[in-house]
Amino acid sequence: MPEPSAAFAKEPSRLELPGMSLLEHLEELRRRIIYALISVAVGFALAWHWAEWLYGYMERPIKAALAANHQPEKLVYLSPTEPFNMYLKIGLIAGLFLASPAVLYQLWMFVSPGLYRNEKKYILPFLFITVGLFVAGGAFGYIVVYPAALKFLISQGADFQAMITIGEYTDLFLTVIIGLGVVFELPTLIFFLALMGVVDARFLLKHFRFAILGIFTVAAILTPTTDVLNMSIFAAPMIALYFVGVGVAWFVHPKRRKKILTT
Repeated sequence: MPEPSAAFAKEPSRLELPGMSLLEHLEELRRRIIYALISVAVGFALAWHWAEWLYGYMERPIKAALAANHQPEKLVYLSPTEPFNMYLKIGLIAGLFLASPAVLYQLWMFVSPGLYRNEKKYILPFLFITVGLFVAGGAFGYIVVYPAALKFLISQGADFQAMITIGEYTDLFLTVIIGLGVVFELPTLIFFLALMGVVDARFLLKHFRFAILGIFTVAAILTPTTDVLNMSIFAAPMIALYFVGVGVAWFVHPKRRKKILTT
């Protein structure tokens, strides 16, 4: 009967790269972070030119909410530097969206040495799904969550004169949109945790109640309002994504992968 080490060496679907030392891992991580930052910088340079045009789309929800409550639709600013800072933020966030495929590619390249050979071909599906989830989260916030939150907030101050600054509005907008974009990456987070063997599907299902508590806590933090309805709008897709993550964890956990690859 062959030694386990010999069988491991002959198995073509095993890891193809030798183990890396801690310093080599840190060096690889540093290189990937640098590449990711360069990607974001390039994305920012491209998005900066369109920042004013992008703001036109950003202000549509607040204009609609103000108009519905018979308030002046024009936002204000209190500092000469505020418009410039606002466009800077918009360019940076838009650049992050543009650079997200390159950033996620660097993440994949960092973890790829720990994958089996035939698993490395899934890089394109990984990028499409991950970027798609990020964009879907932002779109969900822009189309569903943010207008509902603004409608509620502005209606509470209908008896007063609204004087909303562009800086405050931009910060609120980015918090909701980027927050939901990141939240929609929950299956991706579970993917990496399961890939490393930290969690599995049984563990996630067993601790489902704690996950629900955590999801509603995150929703309460991200929701700009205090009402239960808007918090539930945040939490509902997160719960659905958690169950998607359970399926992902079942499929990519090392024991499951080993079983699939050896049959």
